[in-house]
Formats: sequence, structure tokens, C-alpha cells
Amino acid sequence: MITYEYPFNERIRTLLRLEDLFDKAIYFVEQEGPREHHVVLLALFEILEVAGRADLKMDLIQELERQRQSLLVFRNNPEISEEALSGALYEIEQSSAAMLGMTGKIGQYLRDNDWLMGIKNRAAIPGGVCEFDLPSYHYWRHQTADVRREALLAWLRPFMPLRSGLAIVLRLLRSSGRMEHQVAEGGSFQLMLGGIGAQMVRVSLNKQVAFVPEISANKYALNIRFTCPDYDHRSPQAETDVAFDMLFCTL
Repeated sequence: MITYEYPFNERIRTLLRLEDLFDKAIYFVEQEGPREHHVVLLALFEILEVAGRADLKMDLIQELERQRQSLLVFRNNPEISEEALSGALYEIEQSSAAMLGMTGKIGQYLRDNDWLMGIKNRAAIPGGVCEFDLPSYHYWRHQTADVRREALLAWLRPFMPLRSGLAIVLRLLRSSGRMEHQVAEGGSFQLMLGGIGAQMVRVSLNKQVAFVPEISANKYALNIRFTCPDYDHRSPQAETDVAFDMLFCTL
């Protein structure tokens, strides 16, 4: 199955973007080559920009506290595993404490690093990080993989409490709701939402289905139009019925 996620508000969009950037950085930091480690730096610069929202940390802390209070209601419930509940509460409390320990403006230590900011500025220019533009960066890329990885992890580590917090919030969001099977007749699907308060919809299709969903939604209505992937320069709407699974996610 291929799952497409469509967030209904900017807050969830920000969390999904950060999740993607963190996943990319963590994957490539474990690789050996300087090109892969360059990708980590680019992801780090993007994390700095996206996470720079002043209210992001407090948004996550407040959401985690809300979820903690919701879980506390299930204490001593015989139908709920006490061990699983305690583990979830502990994870939330540890994540909140780690984010509360983040002092100052998020990523300020990177902004204060002139060497990194020089690379960031040049990276915004097509081909701007050639060796003649940044000889010191060219030197750094010729260090051993372990030396580069140690530096990259040191720059990434202060962001990890945010990654932990957003991972919990997105996991709770994705596990909410109930999956429903739907059919888009002639490639189109419409549903009146009536202000249900969902924050994201997940649309899943079998990998053999050669269509992708183009989703638009607000709190009142959801519209999905299935089209052919446009990487092959054709994007006509599906003329056949398209079966898919759909899940509305709400915290």
C-alpha cells in the first residue's frame, strides 16, 4: 500500500515537514560518503528554518500535556494494560522535560557558527559550494567519515527533543480514527465533513493502482481527484472507479 497524508492545518504541515527532514538527516548521517553528509547539512539548514517558529516548542509541550491528561483517565482501567499505559506516560513526560530543557531560541547555536552560516548562504546558490567557493568546507569533506559524522551529530543533537516530541504527536495522530474503504466513482470522490474537526486525512491505495490522489479539503468538505502520475507527462483524471482506504486523524 502507498499512503498519502494531507494535513488540514499549518501546524500539522510543519510537523510533517520536520519529520521528513529529520528522517532524511538521520538516514544520511549513518552513510560514509561526503556527498551523503552534504545532504545531512542541507537537511540541518532546513530544520533550522522550519523549527525556527517561536511557538513550535510550546505547541508540542502543550499537546503532549493534553495527551498525558487524556491517558491518565485510563489509570486502573482493567481493560487497559497498566504496563503499556505507564510506558506511554513515561515517554511523554521524558519528551516534555527534554523540550523544556531547551533554552534560548531554537538553533541559535547554529546561527552563531559563522562557518556553517557561510555554507548555508552559499548552498542557496546553484553550484555555490564548489571547492573554489568554500575551500574550508572542501577540506572538511575530505576528513574521515567518523570525523564528519561526529560533527554532524553534535549539530543535530540539540534538535532531538523536538524530533522526539513531534514523533509522539504524529504517532498518536496517525493511530486515531478508523480506516474506511471507499470507492471514487470515475476517479472523483467528495464528502461533506460537517466540521468534524479532523486534522489530517490518510488515503491509502494498492501499489498496483496507477493513480495518485489530488486532495483538497477544509473543515466542511473533502475532495479527492485521482489522476495519473505526471512524471510521465500525462495527468488525465482517472475514468475508472478507484478503490482506496481513508482515515480521518484527530488528536
